[in-house]
Amino acid sequence: MKTPMTDYYFDNAATSYPKPTEVIEQINHFLVNVGTNINRGLYASSYTAADTVLETRELLCTFFRFNNPDNVIFTKNITESLNVVMKGLLQPGDHVLISSLEHNAVMRPLHSLQSKGVAYSVVPCTPEGDLDLLSLPILVQTNTKAVIMTHASNVSGTILPLEKVGRFCRENKLFFIIDTAQTAGFLKLDFEELGADALTFTGHKGLMGPMGIGGFLVTDQLAAKLSSLIEGGTGSFSDEIVHPSHLPDKFEAGTMNIPGIYGLNAALKYLGKKGIPYIREFELDLTQRFIEGVKNIEGIAIIGYDTIENRAPIVSLDFPDRDNAEIAFRLAKEYQILTRCGIHCSPLAHQTLGTFPQGTVRFSFSHFNRKEEIDYALWAINKILNE
Repeated sequence: MKTPMTDYYFDNAATSYPKPTEVIEQINHFLVNVGTNINRGLYASSYTAADTVLETRELLCTFFRFNNPDNVIFTKNITESLNVVMKGLLQPGDHVLISSLEHNAVMRPLHSLQSKGVAYSVVPCTPEGDLDLLSLPILVQTNTKAVIMTHASNVSGTILPLEKVGRFCRENKLFFIIDTAQTAGFLKLDFEELGADALTFTGHKGLMGPMGIGGFLVTDQLAAKLSSLIEGGTGSFSDEIVHPSHLPDKFEAGTMNIPGIYGLNAALKYLGKKGIPYIREFELDLTQRFIEGVKNIEGIAIIGYDTIENRAPIVSLDFPDRDNAEIAFRLAKEYQILTRCGIHCSPLAHQTLGTFPQGTVRFSFSHFNRKEEIDYALWAINKILNE
């Protein structure tokens, strides 16, 4: 098989690439033809930008089946969103539950909050990534305030049963905070069906937007409990020294990434035209082709289940008799195949899945990938292992 002249990109769980042409064009349009801030200027271009920002909030409401655009908050990424919600909510003496598949976007803020008297318990997952739902009632304490949980592991791709977790939270009067980093743009997500109180998202992964734009959707009940992480100018109530308490201004101090919002606007419209069911089916077909091909190659362990059931388009591989980093390096250097090797900012997940400290070589697919690329990757892996 001939080596391609261009890179084969299989690191979409880190950030999606390429981006839809519409996204690039919309960002360029803002920078060239609009270029102004919102809520600061009494001129047409400022109103134009403000209209697009509001439209993007409304698009996100449609996308996540949420009903209040004012409660759609923009941040620079999902890590910031989780920090705003967690640090705005949790006080000394509070307790929360998390899964054993959480990313450092949850683990590091929680570790920091521990020094301030916040405690947490870990709901265990199996080595395949299945959540132990029976542990939820056992781990709840009298001071438990919230459950914070990823929707899908960024290591194994396993999708967690968050609808069931959401019902549990409702029954036990717990706030439910969801990390959709690996499912937004791949699954149809319904804020109410998930039982969410806050749904955090990032624009640059499955949503197909640019880097530097993310956010969260939040209920009035939870928003009222959150203190502001950052305070400053909002363009509203500028005569007052007290930071505004109304949404979205409460959580959007300073100038936002408006070029990023324009790009996200175009990305959401692109996804609406493509359709999430089409994207999901396409990406799972690629994932199935890859998994079936890997099964025929000796010297590889597939992390998690070796099927596409209940899975995002993510496949982590361990090479027990080889150095994973060497495999990833050779794939990139010799075959232009771009993957992600290591711990993936998720040491707790790797401990759960039995791949700590060596990590894995992670392949993650997009609807911009093609079957021929999958076949080429399988050929390259086979060639490396049989030299």
